[in-house]
Amino acid sequence: MKIISFGDIHEDISKLAHMKQTIENADLVIISGDITNCHGKSHSEPVVKAVKKFKDKVYAQYGNMDMQEVNNYLTDIGINLHGRGYVIENVGIFGCGASNPTPFHTPSEISEDEITANLLKGFNMIKDAQWKIMVCHTPPKNTNIDTISNGMHVGSTAAREFIEKHKPHICISGHIHEAKGKDTIGDTVVLNAGMFRDGGYIEIDCNGNTFSANVKSIA
Repeated sequence: MKIISFGDIHEDISKLAHMKQTIENADLVIISGDITNCHGKSHSEPVVKAVKKFKDKVYAQYGNMDMQEVNNYLTDIGINLHGRGYVIENVGIFGCGASNPTPFHTPSEISEDEITANLLKGFNMIKDAQWKIMVCHTPPKNTNIDTISNGMHVGSTAAREFIEKHKPHICISGHIHEAKGKDTIGDTVVLNAGMFRDGGYIEIDCNGNTFSANVKSIA
């Protein structure tokens, strides 16, 4: 199974046409959060529909820059990852949107305890899958993918502790635009594609008894 993931779109889909073939060749797409810029359904719906024009199989979750009604909209159309899990063939995908608290009081921030609860709720729905992919908009703390420009680590302690305990194979994150890259926590590969307008995306291949997961850039 081939999965393409990106996030931190912030309503800018100018790069989407450049990914047409990449998306069409994938089995499904994951949007990891921050579909809008502090907006609701009316701004998120065109973005989701634009992605679904290239691949109907899409899962998504809201980020801290999305209003609560984006979360409700994704639930209404049956693609929400926040606090949910889905098994497609032998791949289990589960998620937690929003973010841990920030100094900026963005629209959708939740506590570390809520991050744990939502991840666990989704994980329990996919725990028997061969491959487990965790999608947490906030990256796990103390990794290469949660560092802001001054070098401070601002990721989620709950996300990190969850990975250490439950050991998903892959963690897709975002949120910290300047921390595009890849790292590991134990055997878990953690990835951040950066802002979509900068051309970053994640490509995952789960093939038999092996998988690969990498951050790539639109040519």
